[in-house]
Amino acid sequence: MEIIERRSVPEQMLPGRFMQKLVGKKEDGYLSDSRILNIGYCRYCAEAGPMEPHMHAEETVQVLASDRAWVRFGPDKDDLPHKVMLQPNMTLHIPAGEWHVFEYAEGGSLEILFIYGAQVQL
Repeated sequence: MEIIERRSVPEQMLPGRFMQKLVGKKEDGYLSDSRILNIGYCRYCAEAGPMEPHMHAEETVQVLASDRAWVRFGPDKDDLPHKVMLQPNMTLHIPAGEWHVFEYAEGGSLEILFIYGAQVQL
């Protein structure tokens, strides 16, 4: 068993967010090796810049903190008609392939825990 304390996980700046990589492929920079999971924390704020809409494997997101933040989602990168304001303790279950983007009002921010399945080659 590996015990990971968040304060010991380095924070990386990625386009639109700061990420702490907990569990996933070590060659991808994750602290604890897994071939089936990706787990980490993301922090969205003005310092990281805007995030681009994206989609990937099925994902679960736990909202840890939200200051005037929301998620937009829909069937295509340029078609995100649904918008939901985010509150702490909300859980989002995002289907595989659904386009989504996290955003916030000026001066706002968002902090999440993410969990999604890794692409496994058999």
